[in-house]
Amino acid sequence: MVTAQTQDPHFERRWLILGVIGIAQLMVVLDATIVNIALPSAQADLGFSDANRQWIITAYALPFGSLLLLGGRISDLFGRKRAFITGLLGFAAASALGGLAQSFGVLVTARALQGAFGALLAPAALSLLAVTFTDPAERGKAFGIYGAIAGVGGAVGLLLGGVLTEVLDWRWCLFVTLVFALPAAAAGSRLLHHLPSPMRPPLDLPGTVTATTGLLALVYGFSHAESDGWTDALTLGLFVVAVVLLTVFVQLQRRAEHPLLPMRVVVDRNRGGAYFAMMSAGVGIFGVFIFLTFYLQQTLDFSPIETGVAFMPMNLSIVSTSILVNTRILARTGPRPLIPTGMGLAAVGLALLTRIEVDGGYATHVLPSLILVGIGFGLVFAPAFQGATAGVAPQDSGVASAMVNTSQQVGGAIGTALLTTLVVSATSGYVEDRVPGPAVAAEAAVHGYTVAFWVGAGIFVVGAIITRLLLRPGVLASPHAAPAAAH
Repeated sequence: MVTAQTQDPHFERRWLILGVIGIAQLMVVLDATIVNIALPSAQADLGFSDANRQWIITAYALPFGSLLLLGGRISDLFGRKRAFITGLLGFAAASALGGLAQSFGVLVTARALQGAFGALLAPAALSLLAVTFTDPAERGKAFGIYGAIAGVGGAVGLLLGGVLTEVLDWRWCLFVTLVFALPAAAAGSRLLHHLPSPMRPPLDLPGTVTATTGLLALVYGFSHAESDGWTDALTLGLFVVAVVLLTVFVQLQRRAEHPLLPMRVVVDRNRGGAYFAMMSAGVGIFGVFIFLTFYLQQTLDFSPIETGVAFMPMNLSIVSTSILVNTRILARTGPRPLIPTGMGLAAVGLALLTRIEVDGGYATHVLPSLILVGIGFGLVFAPAFQGATAGVAPQDSGVASAMVNTSQQVGGAIGTALLTTLVVSATSGYVEDRVPGPAVAAEAAVHGYTVAFWVGAGIFVVGAIITRLLLRPGVLASPHAAPAAAH
């Protein structure tokens, strides 16, 4: 009798593997925010300008967002274990380089390398999870834990970055990655098996070039719009290039014998809805992390550590909701009632944040919103991660997983550019007809934040409507299991 134990060499050690995957996922997610806290100290130490400061963030986002599909396909073709371990070690080396940087150029280079290796690591981690847990009950628990980690990683990064920056030095916000990466790589080398794919089709080079350059132009376009405006010639040119290249990419994938992104992965309504949900969440969550961080530190005078602690109720809400959804609810309802409801709750939470004032209080003006947003994100992330990989053939699980991260990354780029532009415009408009002064400046800043929260709430409302239309009623398709699934 063929059982899961005889089919999959990872079966008996699956929970240990989940621990390793969770560590890797936490490292990738928290790295997107932990450096934000360290930026002022790094700028003072290395002496780079305010105009160059954004490149510390952009240098990570560009390769990460543009290379994810390629990274996912590499893990499918050459083995998930190899991609996972290479991604971990490369990420660790790039982080060490950044921590040792004595110039702006070296720090930017290190961040770009982090993004490139993260694009290899992230889809390999999720695809390993997808093919290792095939039993519906255990799969729900595993994805619940994974979704919780993905949801809280950004806030954990803020807290950890604040502690390291205040207690030690900004460089430890980069060095700390080694504490995650090296043990995870050592454990992964022992726990994971390399199972070569029985078929290794050639890499789709035309698809790789058009997808990578198209996504690069798209992410860079949003980053450039943030600093130079939406009507800037380069911004518009980048968007045109992105649309043309991604359109060509889709046409190539429809005709390619061995496509980089098989259309069967994305045309499924549940997977398409999951990808859209992750993109919408990426747009909306920016307003929570960034502008609420500004409000707490610059308006309420919270320290970096206090700011990180202030986000903990949201973390706890995400964790508890994600685990509850994936272990008790999702298998009975499917994602359709959960994801739109989560987006609705997140919209209400952001709408409540518009009540903030210059002399407002955390317990009255912020805490209720964080709890609601946390519950909402838990309802979105947990079923979206599982829905994005449910029913996918093992040979496509890497690229399907990459689409989850790509959607979230593109959403984050949109949110960064759109909300920052709106905040700057609203803040400057507020002070135009008023007498300048510290009080007016503080009121203008709060006004700008509330505009961001209203727009974020509107984005979640639109996301709730679209995902409700896209997602099919009923439970998710059973995952495919194969003898060489986990490689």
